[in-house]
Amino acid sequence: MGRYFGTDGFRGEANKTLTVEHAYKVGRFLGWYYHQLTGNKTKVVIGKDTRRSSYMFEYSLVAGLTASGADAYLLHVTTTPSVSYVVRTEDFDCGIMISASHNPYYDNGIKLINGQGEKMDERTISYIEDYIDGHVNLFGEEMQEIPFAVRDEIGCTVDYAAGRNRYVGYLISLATHSYRDMRVGLDCANGSAWMIAKNVFDALGAKTYVINAEPNGTNINKNAGSTHIEVLQQFVKEKHLDVGFAYDGDADRCIAVDENGDVVNGDLILYIYGRYMKERGKLLNNTVVTTVMSNFGLYKAFDEAGIDYEKTAVGDKYVYENMQKNGHRIGGEQSGHIIFSKYATTGDGILTSIKLMEAMLAKKLPLSKLAEPVTIYPQVLKNVRVKSKPEAQADPEVQAAVQDVAGRLGDSGRILVRESGTEPVIRVMVEAESEDLCEKYVNQVIDVIRARGHVEA
Repeated sequence: MGRYFGTDGFRGEANKTLTVEHAYKVGRFLGWYYHQLTGNKTKVVIGKDTRRSSYMFEYSLVAGLTASGADAYLLHVTTTPSVSYVVRTEDFDCGIMISASHNPYYDNGIKLINGQGEKMDERTISYIEDYIDGHVNLFGEEMQEIPFAVRDEIGCTVDYAAGRNRYVGYLISLATHSYRDMRVGLDCANGSAWMIAKNVFDALGAKTYVINAEPNGTNINKNAGSTHIEVLQQFVKEKHLDVGFAYDGDADRCIAVDENGDVVNGDLILYIYGRYMKERGKLLNNTVVTTVMSNFGLYKAFDEAGIDYEKTAVGDKYVYENMQKNGHRIGGEQSGHIIFSKYATTGDGILTSIKLMEAMLAKKLPLSKLAEPVTIYPQVLKNVRVKSKPEAQADPEVQAAVQDVAGRLGDSGRILVRESGTEPVIRVMVEAESEDLCEKYVNQVIDVIRARGHVEA
């Protein structure tokens, strides 16, 4: 975790935690830095979601970039994965997505993407943070400010909606079946997918039913999208649809709803498509990458299907790093970040929809049948505010309590105790065969944490 940037960019409440001055400085640094690296004029592509403040941050970034001599190419309202696609296929130095993903409208964020379409490396981010704090020590020179471009070296702004359209064409090209006669519901969260998703499904022949596709700047994610899946569940049942897909604000997540209105989350998506890949001999290394928060039931189903799995820390960044290092083809999170490394370098909600449609149509089965082999175990997760996360975690009596629960659960559940990456919080999670058991064991561990004096007053 950096001083400003977390695992998914620089995020916070607009004009409080994240200001236009921050955005301007990010643009100033990137425009100058890539020119120093390459000797060429820097080219940066920018996308944004539908938040009211996204326009403000877009203009601030553009001002910083062009003042440093960079050319800024604007995709306008688009998805995070589309920025990643355009960067890696069209020779940009880097990309910027203005979004706070699933957060409420008053938050916003700056996500940085490198020239390969991946999340920006930590070293470059640390340089940006140094510049925000007022000093630069790079290329053998130490300075408080970087030079402005002058005269014909000043950058320009380019309307680049064509890049977004090429991404739409790419998604359409990945579909292996016609969606003719398929009744598909889409919840676009009043966010980035509001035009793109419908265009894709219409082009593929689906009977498309769309909700939450009327963004007004303040309704992104509001009782909508993947974090409020109950809205799509009701819609699918009311309209008697074959399937539904819900996205988050920047459309890098997808949660599905089957024909019965039941939720098919990221864990179930990993199982469905991982098994489909295995059946076709496409699951390289016979492995699916998950995070430690994936459900115990998913791992039992993988074992029964003869599929291996890896567990990473929470965050799609860590999933992708594992996939790249080991050559795995599919990975993701329970929250709906699913990465198909053959086709994308980041989670892509619309791509995930296309892949689920492929499995359904190829196997001629509804989504409920594809998910049926997985029994999702009840899960209870509680957060405990503590004085010191490391001390609470390292306490021998706390560790003994955790081991005692693990022993009692055996192979019929699991316990996970981990530190929050952003708050003074210890998270205690238990999965077991019943909700009552989960509650009992979570409280058992929390009682020890409290008795040992770790809980913040």
